[in-house]
Amino acid sequence: MTRNLGLASDRRERPRFEVSAPLMVIRGLSEIPGITRDLSNRGIYFYLDLADNALLGKDFEFLVELPPEMTFLARCSIRCRGRVVRTDNSSRLLTGIAAEILDYSIQREAETSA
Repeated sequence: MTRNLGLASDRRERPRFEVSAPLMVIRGLSEIPGITRDLSNRGIYFYLDLADNALLGKDFEFLVELPPEMTFLARCSIRCRGRVVRTDNSSRLLTGIAAEILDYSIQREAETSA
């Protein structure tokens, strides 16, 4: 899941962490799967299949599943509202999407007892 928990090298105001985690864009009753490349508390960069890119509006909701290695707890999800700031057609199959995170809430998985 996690590629590298180090900082992405850039000149952004807030540090971004390189993390490959499952992402689900929520659009009405449909869910569009994706994968993150990096994220911070104010922004995210992720990939969607090229065909799904057209389904994404300027403002959108999404859910990111963070691995325990990043949260130092049990796996948790972050539900976010975001705004697309840039798209990159980095390959013939995937579209890279940079988005500003407008707000979010953390949803921790219930711990199971053995």
